[in-house]
Amino acid sequence: MVSMDLSTAVKSYQFGERAKSELIIISQLASALSGFPEQERAGARRMLLMVMESVRSEIQFAQNSTSQQDFTRAINALNEAISLVESNQHEQASQSLATAISASTTAAQQAWQVLTEHGLI
Repeated sequence: MVSMDLSTAVKSYQFGERAKSELIIISQLASALSGFPEQERAGARRMLLMVMESVRSEIQFAQNSTSQQDFTRAINALNEAISLVESNQHEQASQSLATAISASTTAAQQAWQVLTEHGLI
């Protein structure tokens, strides 16, 4: 396990849980995209991409604030998912989003362990 101070653990836990929740919502939206009527799909895709880019900015902030590599992995997977959504490959995007969710979950889980070890949770 990565050594982590308490301040970083608190931030990592908060950022990781938030990123995980946001990424799950994005994954659900990406899955729903293929069910949209053709005339609505382009606009829906643009909105989804805007949300994805906003979440990427938040995860980048988390990475900058904590230096946790799991957030870097989440960003890389989200970047891949964005590219796949841009090229209408929604099923493959869901796989990349699952990787991003897993990375964010790992960041939160590691922080939880540190907080538990110090009796804070």
